[in-house]
Amino acid sequence: MIFQYKEKQKKSLFTAFEYTFVAVFWLAVWFLAAQATGEELLLPSPLTVAERMGQLVTTSEFWRITSESLLRIIYGILLGVALGVVMGFITVAIPFLYKLFRPLLTVIRATPVASFIILAIIWIGRDSLPTFISALMVVPIVWGNMYEGINTVDAQLLEVARVYDFSPVKKIKRLYLPHIVPYFSAALKTSIGLAWKAGIAAEILTHTPISIGKMLSDAKTYLETTDLFAWTLTVIILSLLLELAFIQGVPRGYSFIKRRIARRERTVSV
Repeated sequence: MIFQYKEKQKKSLFTAFEYTFVAVFWLAVWFLAAQATGEELLLPSPLTVAERMGQLVTTSEFWRITSESLLRIIYGILLGVALGVVMGFITVAIPFLYKLFRPLLTVIRATPVASFIILAIIWIGRDSLPTFISALMVVPIVWGNMYEGINTVDAQLLEVARVYDFSPVKKIKRLYLPHIVPYFSAALKTSIGLAWKAGIAAEILTHTPISIGKMLSDAKTYLETTDLFAWTLTVIILSLLLELAFIQGVPRGYSFIKRRIARRERTVSV
């Protein structure tokens, strides 16, 4: 047990070292490129950008802008996940609906995000557009993965469940949940980054008030390159944190559901 703990600790330290080395390497490349360019307007150095970020995070306006963008896009992600899960179950239950809506999935995946944004501006207000675009990026991925996950549950296991007369709750717990969760996690990992980038792009193109996209657009218009890099770095950091929060939340949510189901089974048996 102690040996396993030490091995795990060594592996964690080695992983941390790897990530640190990669970060330092690319920061060094960025710094050298900025020095070679010699023009802050074209490529500000990491130190300049870090200093500007330090100034931004001390202002209440920065937190107001980032929270507004986060709320819009998180709402879009949650909406997209809910629709994707529901459509996944419905199209498994009614196979014809999958054939009917499959071309729509193909169109959404193939059409450039900018085209959707430009078209959606006609029908949707600019404040709601980032949420809509974020949801649009999530739905087909979650839908496709859920459909695949449900449809690929082992037929022999389903037959065993039928023979032993598993209750619906037991069938969900023992067969469906363990099989679907990896598909769902993969869908989130793929779609969250896309939703975040698409939502920010929608804010830029629509000049959404009180948004990161508007700040990026203003920085480009007024040639404030340092601000452009600082807000872009903010987008990257928030995207990573958002992805980590959702992906870490799935296993914990799954564990919570399993405990609730197990408790319910114990209550029923008593």
